[in-house]
Amino acid sequence: MKRVTFLAAAFAVLAGAGGSPASAQTFQSFTCADGARFVVAFLDPKIANIQIDGKSVALKKRFTLTGSRYTGRGVSLTMTKKGTLLRHGKRGATSCTMA
Repeated sequence: MKRVTFLAAAFAVLAGAGGSPASAQTFQSFTCADGARFVVAFLDPKIANIQIDGKSVALKKRFTLTGSRYTGRGVSLTMTKKGTLLRHGKRGATSCTMA
């Protein structure tokens, strides 16, 4: 239910912003090697909103030499050409692929 609420709110924001075709691609769903699944919404260039474990977390973009790295409240998301890594809670890093 929380995931549906998060997605509905994010779609409402996109619709109010003009809804260009490029903004339709700001949502990405991922499945990880450890079984975790999450959705990321890129509504702001410096913030990634992630929905994981029934919670919504805003991750701030951090400096990195290659790719993109976002962190916040115990969650770290790293996206490079080689792949996507997720660290959350006390779990170690796990590789993820777009679903």
